[in-house]
Amino acid sequence: MRLRSRPRPRDPRRPRPPAAVACVLVAVTAAGCADGASGGPGGTGGPGSAGVGDPYFPKAGNGGYDVSHYALDLAYDPAAHHLTGTATITARATGDLTALNLDLEGLDVERVTVDGTAARWRRAGQELTVRPPEGLERDRTFRVAVRYSGAPVTVTDPDGSEEGWLRTADGAVALGQPTGSMTWFPGNHHPSDKATYTVTATVPKGLRAVSNGEPAGERTTGDRTAFTWRTTEPMASYLAVLAVGRYEAGRTTTAGGLPVHTFVDPRQAAASREVLARIPDVVEWAEGWFGPYPFSSAGAVVERPEDAGYALETQNRPLFPGAPDTLLLVHELAHQWYGDSVTPRTWRDMWLNEGFAVYAEWLWREEHGGGTAQETFDTMYAGTYFSDAATNEAIWSFPPARPPDAAHISGVPVYQRGAMVLHRIRQTVGDDAFRTLLRGWAEDHRHGTADTGDFTSYVEKAAPDEDFDRVWSDWLYGEGKPARPSEP
Repeated sequence: MRLRSRPRPRDPRRPRPPAAVACVLVAVTAAGCADGASGGPGGTGGPGSAGVGDPYFPKAGNGGYDVSHYALDLAYDPAAHHLTGTATITARATGDLTALNLDLEGLDVERVTVDGTAARWRRAGQELTVRPPEGLERDRTFRVAVRYSGAPVTVTDPDGSEEGWLRTADGAVALGQPTGSMTWFPGNHHPSDKATYTVTATVPKGLRAVSNGEPAGERTTGDRTAFTWRTTEPMASYLAVLAVGRYEAGRTTTAGGLPVHTFVDPRQAAASREVLARIPDVVEWAEGWFGPYPFSSAGAVVERPEDAGYALETQNRPLFPGAPDTLLLVHELAHQWYGDSVTPRTWRDMWLNEGFAVYAEWLWREEHGGGTAQETFDTMYAGTYFSDAATNEAIWSFPPARPPDAAHISGVPVYQRGAMVLHRIRQTVGDDAFRTLLRGWAEDHRHGTADTGDFTSYVEKAAPDEDFDRVWSDWLYGEGKPARPSEP
């Protein structure tokens, strides 16, 4: 997830560790729910739910359909801070529907069509409710097109950080974790619904628009340039990025031929050059631990520190606020396997992202002269990992698999104690079996979603002769500081 301002550990060589209702709209309750008989064959059907019931963000996402593709045609004028867009959403009905909801924060909706025919729609908060001209039968594939415009907004998360549309000195950057992607396009904004994307963004000539996936065309007409990007592997909406500004573009490949695209703010170019040149090496090292790289390209976007307050594992090319150090690069690239390819089914499962990415840092240090993972574990357990006592104590403030609320899904236990859980698994099964387990988990859930129960079941099945009861009860779900484990 986001690596924001983090306390410094004592070792100066190390980088900073990270810190449903049936109808929502009162105005359409009678119209949308009372005549649900129009929804499907035999007069059955009803509206899809507003929200998927996430334990921390219950309004995020929507029920009744599954998105397969987003086609976003956008134009942004930084000087006027004005965004216009048409989002064409291809989806399949998972039940007979008389209405469906899309998440959209701010922006003005101008027109909605379903399969090319004008549809009725209403707004209430972040919910855009669409009523197709006729009901959508279960398993029917349909397209919703939404034309919209306005000044995109920045949202403040429960933990106080900002996401959504962040204005910069020469453009903007759109970041989505956990729900900010709904500030620049309508959709099913929950990690449980992944889709492919085509993004075309038109910006003033001289600026560049960068998104996920592969470049699929660039066209200048008059004083405007349109950039098209195509993401063919499934992606959760929170991992979508759009960066508009002046960038120095670079392209190289790994030894295996994987394209590496980098886009760097000119004022960060000199400071970033050396570490970004290590992307091919880091990817190849990670493949040795985690298995084949899951996407069609790798890379990075580097903004200025004042443009974004945190790094984020946006798919294919993570975003950094200023030049990253090597361990931060390792962390965000590890997320391409754990978080981007294997995506948490709910926001409660965030430790499956962050514990793995932090442990990747431990593994990198272990193999590059920075101390073993066991030494890192011991220092953390002893309470001397961070330079201040409060942060060391915070490791034990809640179990990593049960953050107390939305404000804590990026808390220290999710990151650091999550990594400790993985180390306890490694201690239990041994190094060779642990490497096999990491690769197998990434392969079995490649481009899918998973929750904590899926992971614990996977581990137990992979090592049926081992006892993980204390690992789960004490380290993953237990309150407080567990008893010190016996030496491996």
